[in-house]
Amino acid sequence: MSVTTVPPTEVPTSPRRDTAPPARHRRRFTLENVTRILFVVPAGLFLLAFFGYPVVKNVTMSLQEYTTRTFFTGEAPWVGFANYATVLSSQLFSPALINTALFTIGSIAGQFVIGLALAEFFRRKFPLSGFLRSMLLLPWLLPLIVSSATWRMILDRDSGILNETLGSLGIISSPIPWLTSPSVALLAVVLVNIWIGIPFNVTILYGGLQDIPEELYEAGALDGATGWKAFWHITLPNLRPVVSVVLVLGVVYTIKVLDIILGLTNGGPANATQTLSVRSYQESFVNFEFGVGAAYSNILIVISLLFAVIYLRANRRAVDE
Repeated sequence: MSVTTVPPTEVPTSPRRDTAPPARHRRRFTLENVTRILFVVPAGLFLLAFFGYPVVKNVTMSLQEYTTRTFFTGEAPWVGFANYATVLSSQLFSPALINTALFTIGSIAGQFVIGLALAEFFRRKFPLSGFLRSMLLLPWLLPLIVSSATWRMILDRDSGILNETLGSLGIISSPIPWLTSPSVALLAVVLVNIWIGIPFNVTILYGGLQDIPEELYEAGALDGATGWKAFWHITLPNLRPVVSVVLVLGVVYTIKVLDIILGLTNGGPANATQTLSVRSYQESFVNFEFGVGAAYSNILIVISLLFAVIYLRANRRAVDE
């Protein structure tokens, strides 16, 4: 008996699928995207016209011999880094750099300490707290030239109200030359700038204190964390992101202050209040050495840019937290 073998049937295999990665989605110029671009373009043009062009022009000017003659002849010879060499070799550069550091550190320290104390004070509810907080903004709202003129009269040696008050209280025996003594002038300028910057610190720090939950203080009080302990272990840790932003912004704003110093001392006496911003102004608009003045301002821009980068990183870290 013969046995027939049936050949095995082939199982149909499914066709192989392509393993190539999917094509990238191309951006479509929809009406919504075009609208977004149209909103961004004016801001971009504004930045290029009022920020980009002045910076580029300032850098170019610092590499040229740019004087008053250039406005008539239109010629500004290219001198490379000669203006920067003039700045760095100047006898006034080191004192101006030191004064800038002292002025910035003293102003920031005073503004922050007093601002934090006032912010903590106004955190408590009491009658007229809102009115007093609004009045506290007055130094920040006044034009700087008005503030400097007012303080110049207050700090006057012979007829200033400050010396009159200190003398009547028996604190001083002879008038203090606040604005005419090389050993006191920088301190006087720092004190005035502290007065101007306190409202900014109070406003930002007060907003940060409002975001700290009261439950943390209640829980801390149960463990004995009250008063200074609550401040060190609850307030400061939760306020750290705001503090970093306030400090870095304060440095960026303070390092380029010009109005107050010009209004009070004009960089004197005996160059005691000379800063980099004052040197840039005097080289450009007193000595009419625009190239050297541009070099001073570019050095100041680089220093401010470093702190601006720190601010952006601190702000990003604060948002992430």
